[in-house]
Amino acid sequence: MLYICVMRPQKVHDEDVLNALTKVFRAKGFEGASLSEIAEETGLKKASLYHRFPEGKKQMAEAVFDFIGEWVDNNIFNVMIDENISPTRRLEKSLANIKFLYNGGGSSCILRTLSMKVGIEMFGSQIKEGMEMWIKHFNELGLAFKQTKAQAKANAVQSLIDIQGSLVVAHGLNDLSIFDKTITGIKQRYK
Repeated sequence: MLYICVMRPQKVHDEDVLNALTKVFRAKGFEGASLSEIAEETGLKKASLYHRFPEGKKQMAEAVFDFIGEWVDNNIFNVMIDENISPTRRLEKSLANIKFLYNGGGSSCILRTLSMKVGIEMFGSQIKEGMEMWIKHFNELGLAFKQTKAQAKANAVQSLIDIQGSLVVAHGLNDLSIFDKTITGIKQRYK
């Protein structure tokens, strides 16, 4: 007798789960995100969450880092260094994708929301690496615009500060135009 094991199809796809986890962690941070909120947002029961993420909330946050990191690599960093298009077009495309990533300034940065006390203790190396990658790629973009090494580095650091800061200020003042103006300012910095 031959037994065939047929697995039930997943009702909630991995990408949907990761998008939901991202939404919760962006809104609540690591410490503030409860499993009940995560379950509600993902549409999964707590048991299903633990089946997918046996190490719990820490593993969920790590999956979010990887998910967002891969998106940023593909849609922002790779665009910034794509020598097949002009530096001006690289800048325009990467800034458009940054606006998309942060929902026009309406979504918090995962690096910020997970960098609170417990989060920084758990994810400090990923946060530092993420910020270093933003600086590295903005620096490379500056060099493509024929900026000096010192100018490209200073502009790269300032661009990261501007993005992160404008997200906080836009949320605090409930004014998304602040983020939009910041993106425009970054564009001017590289031209």
